[in-house]
Amino acid sequence: MTYQATTIPSARQSVRAELDTGTVIHLWLKSRRPGEVATMSVELDGIELQQVATARTEEFEFCKVALPRGGSLELSYDAKATDVSVIYAFLPTRVQNEGIRVLHHSAENAPPALSDGYHFRPLFGWMNDPNGFGRFGGQVHLFYQHYPHSLRWNTMHWGHAVSNDYVHWRHLPVFLFPSDDLSQRNDGRGGAFSGSAIAATGQGGDDIRVFYTEQVRDRKPEEQIQLSATSLDGLSAEPSTVILPERPGGLDLTLDFRDPYVFKGPDGRWKMLIGSRDKAGGVVLLYETLDPVGADGWTFLGTLHRENRYGMTAAECPCMVPLGDAGTSETRWALIFGLLTSRDQRGRRNMTSVTVGRFDGQSFTPELEQELDFGSDAYAFQAFVDDGGPVGIAWLANWTDVSKKEDFPTAMTLPRRVLWDGTAVLTPPVEGVNALRHAELDGTGRLAAGERLPLENGAVEIELDLSSPGAAFELRFDHTDIDLALRLDAEGLEILFGERGGKASPRYLAAGARPSTVRVFLDAGSIEVFADNGRWTGTKRLPTFMGVKAAQLSQGNGSIASARVWQLKL
Repeated sequence: MTYQATTIPSARQSVRAELDTGTVIHLWLKSRRPGEVATMSVELDGIELQQVATARTEEFEFCKVALPRGGSLELSYDAKATDVSVIYAFLPTRVQNEGIRVLHHSAENAPPALSDGYHFRPLFGWMNDPNGFGRFGGQVHLFYQHYPHSLRWNTMHWGHAVSNDYVHWRHLPVFLFPSDDLSQRNDGRGGAFSGSAIAATGQGGDDIRVFYTEQVRDRKPEEQIQLSATSLDGLSAEPSTVILPERPGGLDLTLDFRDPYVFKGPDGRWKMLIGSRDKAGGVVLLYETLDPVGADGWTFLGTLHRENRYGMTAAECPCMVPLGDAGTSETRWALIFGLLTSRDQRGRRNMTSVTVGRFDGQSFTPELEQELDFGSDAYAFQAFVDDGGPVGIAWLANWTDVSKKEDFPTAMTLPRRVLWDGTAVLTPPVEGVNALRHAELDGTGRLAAGERLPLENGAVEIELDLSSPGAAFELRFDHTDIDLALRLDAEGLEILFGERGGKASPRYLAAGARPSTVRVFLDAGSIEVFADNGRWTGTKRLPTFMGVKAAQLSQGNGSIASARVWQLKL
């Protein structure tokens, strides 16, 4: 499949591609002028197949074209009358292995111009929470909150990608669409909000059942209800059905009622967590069904957990995974959820909590609590049990960075294992990230000796072995736009971050941390720190795509036993 886009000097524009028989094209267009119809001509080998048209002016309308044979395709339109958001093509029989091919996107939804970068990003448009993270049909599927038409949050869709190793991703067609009513406007009134997915057959086959929140602002009596849909091809969803039309009564809940997370409990029954809020703070609600495929029959069991500290409002994006054999009574479970609007004494916002305890399928007994990420930019974490134990991923961002005046293209964190060492939850990166090591930049001790080490394009991993637990050091990074460093001292492990000339930054500190090993992953727009196999994990989004140019290490008396640096590349 080859393609090229051509802009003709007049207002007439064309997108051309050589495509195979059976290729499907997805495109979105709208009219630039009220009262006029936007049209696009679809020609194959010079013969017109059809005209795609819409009179919409506010929001782009989705259109689908299937080619009856292969050949030279030309999509042409008058740019003065027709606005085109995105066009992509795919062969349904091969897209799981090849991914889609983007033929056109506008300047408004263009991805960042990065020559390198190893974090997951969409090919166009806005992305936030991961959804439906799981393994189906032998591949890892990642769905995500998506708005295709700009780099700003708006009416929510579900984007979709698959991977064999959690690191290299193939982008698939848009999976879930908002309702027809919401799709006609770009006013951000709602859409297909966050949720989860299970194998529809219960046997790990190709069919997928998704659960999600439909949000419609100002809908009475419920703004947020829970829906489910099945995918028979792993590419698109069948029509949705309502499974929870209202909040449970008698709990004095606000309208917050969202983010269904479905998982198999220790009693073998499907459970569902819902994030909500009452007058005291955030609550996680528990449902279950006896239906073996989880399609319906959901009943409310009660409030599973409550959190009302840090000035938080709703509990968001709850998930729960066993830290061992789910069928054993001795196994601990990790309950993870976002603390929306929370703020701690160091100024960090929207933190994520991990509570470990016993879960019998009906009630949860907490035993200890820790924070998921001391950098606080790993939000909406979602995990599932794969071979070898739970694996999770998060949105590499924080809602405090999003405003009506300023927005940004974002990424997902590196996928992480969720482990239990008997005293704490560890979240190290999955083993597959080692395959990103493209070339060794320092294996001879230059960084450990205090030299300034150039980091080429800034997509690197730095691994430090300390001479003793908690041995003090400071690793400073040379960045064009920000002040950035990593420090370990008597207070703990801290990401030092500051925007020059900007507002004061929170302190991103893992208080009391005394690690023996530290891994640092730098990429365009982010830093991720994993100390002692993820016992302390810190993630910080960087407000620029400029790479770190160099690193320099200062240490106490022999604090660093060894330091290695690798150039990373997909």
